[in-house]
Amino acid sequence: MGMSEERKIKEAADRLGAAAGENGEFLERLVEGLLASPGIGEEFLFYAENGDFSCKMKIDGYTVLDIMIWQIDHFKAQMDRGRPGMGDNGSKMALRAFDTMLKMEKEPEKYKQRMQSETGTDYPEKY
Repeated sequence: MGMSEERKIKEAADRLGAAAGENGEFLERLVEGLLASPGIGEEFLFYAENGDFSCKMKIDGYTVLDIMIWQIDHFKAQMDRGRPGMGDNGSKMALRAFDTMLKMEKEPEKYKQRMQSETGTDYPEKY
């Protein structure tokens, strides 16, 4: 990854972080992860520049969009129980999804299991 991509990732993370009300440690960790994972870093830049997901990067068949949808379902369930959640903050949801994807890249089984068990849609062939 070149210097310009590195700068772009940092700038995009700062911009999305500001919109999401995220900063400090979470963002630093996210940027480090994105720089260390070219595939997810590229996906992140695509999202930052287009406001959409290219979904080229997959971990065991899951894209960042799958992760985001799972998280939204998950947060909705929490909000239904009266816990304040992510609300309608798209930037925050996206940053969290990229964060989860980076963790999933390191521990695919753990996250795959979670995604299959902690949602209303338990079947893997959703589409």
